[in-house]
Amino acid sequence: MNLHTHALRLAAAGKPVRVGLIGAGKFGSMFLSQVPTTPGLIVTTIADLDPDRARAACANVGWDQHRIAATRFIDSGEALCARADVDVVIEATGHPGAGIRHALSAFQNGKHIVMVNVEADVLAGAALARRADEAGVVYTMAYGDQPALVSEQVEWARASGFKVVCAGKGTKYLPEYHHVTPEGVWGHYGLTPEEAKAAGMNPQMFNSFLDGTKSAIEMAAIANGCDLTVPVDGLAFPPCGVDDLPQLLRPKSEGGILEGSGMVEVVSSLERDGRPVFRDLRWGVYVVFEAPNDYAAACFRQYGMTTDSTGRFAAMYKPYHLIGLELGISVLSAAIHGEPTGRNRGFRGDAVATAKRDLKAGEMLDGEGGFTVWGKLMPADASLKVGGLPIGLAHNLRLKNDVAMDRPVTFADVEIDETTEPVRIRREAEQLGALAMAAE
Repeated sequence: MNLHTHALRLAAAGKPVRVGLIGAGKFGSMFLSQVPTTPGLIVTTIADLDPDRARAACANVGWDQHRIAATRFIDSGEALCARADVDVVIEATGHPGAGIRHALSAFQNGKHIVMVNVEADVLAGAALARRADEAGVVYTMAYGDQPALVSEQVEWARASGFKVVCAGKGTKYLPEYHHVTPEGVWGHYGLTPEEAKAAGMNPQMFNSFLDGTKSAIEMAAIANGCDLTVPVDGLAFPPCGVDDLPQLLRPKSEGGILEGSGMVEVVSSLERDGRPVFRDLRWGVYVVFEAPNDYAAACFRQYGMTTDSTGRFAAMYKPYHLIGLELGISVLSAAIHGEPTGRNRGFRGDAVATAKRDLKAGEMLDGEGGFTVWGKLMPADASLKVGGLPIGLAHNLRLKNDVAMDRPVTFADVEIDETTEPVRIRREAEQLGALAMAAE
């Protein structure tokens, strides 16, 4: 901690942390908006497929012309990773293949990397984390996004001597959302297609938030980063407000809904009939933990914590997350302390492409948030057993077989080139996961 104090010293010494940002979209722009008021941190280079768009993003978030003129704008993430004036790389493209390519380039050039691209982390995080260790650099989740914030809460609970029972986030969810396509997404956000288009909103990206794919990806990242277990049949999305977290999210043997202790789950801000949940956690994250003894349980009561009916289970939650506005925490932690703000530590969960409708051989998959598949959270061993196709690879692939609605798509169901870099790194991650499972 004390990041701000250390950063002030770096600023005073004229040795700020030098950052290279790849991808100046929404997440990247939110980070850029904080740079002028964050001491000890400068952005030297921004890589974007459209450098002019990146310059416009800087102006839009309030950068003055002097700061924009002092920044290099390029169109290659790999060239950015090779620059001598970059200490920390931020990968914010959202494209899993690009994320893997940029991570490998950062490692090759001895640069720390903040992986905003959760899709890439879930696709091949175990392999990327190992490569980072071999290169002696930091590979970290992005503070401000849910996986890093939940990892922090889990670390806090365990470092305080508590047993973590469940951890996760909130979202807006109803079961029928799994089958929504980009054509029908805007009604669920209270927008017309014309209003969304005028605001520059991407229907496929926003649909991935709605159809359960993003939740699956983020919970897989949390399970892999915190050594937590994934529900056998995927996320249940129970309706739950903050006051009911410790009562509901405890093991079935204790009266809750969990298969066991130490799991991930997402809570819904909507009741199944569409009514809003009282004191919902739609934008927040949480951890449920158990008192190790009667004394600690009594302290819960004495200090006003809301507990379950036994008084032994309690919860801490954070009602909001600020995405890229908080990202500087990861940059400074990597550069100053040499520590990640959460990172992959194994292969516990996977986000597997699942048919939104009955799919026919010959159809092309269109990936995250599209018309053909949604991402379902699966235990990693179950995914490996069926040969599940990760949602991060399920784009522009042709089906060889019919796949029934709500069934997982497997590697055997698609035409896929095993020699491409994302597939090779994914296979490496699978092998690491299989070896770890065999050793347990």
